Amino acid sequence: MSATMPPSDRVRVRRKPERGHYDRATVDAIIDGAIVGHVGFVLDDHPYVIPTAIWRQGDRLYWHGSSASRMLRATAGARVCITVDRIDALVLARSGFDHSVDYHSAVILGVAHLVVDETEKLAALEAFVERLYPGRWATLRPPRPKELKATTVLWTELSEASAKIRDIGAHDEPGDETWPTWAGTIPLTTVLGDPIPDPFVPDGLVAPAVRLGVAAD
Repeated sequence: MSATMPPSDRVRVRRKPERGHYDRATVDAIIDGAIVGHVGFVLDDHPYVIPTAIWRQGDRLYWHGSSASRMLRATAGARVCITVDRIDALVLARSGFDHSVDYHSAVILGVAHLVVDETEKLAALEAFVERLYPGRWATLRPPRPKELKATTVLWTELSEASAKIRDIGAHDEPGDETWPTWAGTIPLTTVLGDPIPDPFVPDGLVAPAVRLGVAAD
């Protein structure tokens, strides 16, 4: 278990509390290793959870999208819950009840702040691109004013967050070890495939490097 205490009772891990972690290094690493997060919010008294690309800059978690997005318009200034997860392995036991998965997950609670300043918005979008493709922003056509206007960027602080990790592998009830079926773990990994250029890429122009698990501090 993490040696630190949860920043609030709302993010305290209750089920299997020994799996809870509250230090920023653990939370940040889970966020930095993810591409997609799930943003939960309430609109017209109905809950919604929308998957969207996320990225971290220091103490802030960012996401963005079309200015016409109902999710972005509804969450600006509102309280949100954002979850991030990574499945590390399928866990097979000798009973259906004890099957599980090994995972890393994080929950963030906060208020969604709208990025209004154009310079700040540009810097956030640059960080979004550079996080995955270091050095690529400088090679791209600069954003047009209408593109910036059509893009909404939101962020929330990482001051109220927790992580939950299961990494213990297979577990059987005492006495099940002799049951004649396979048990263990099947690791899951994300693998980058070979780049596929579009028809307009000149011969000899190589694809950019992709970097996962890194954020700006």
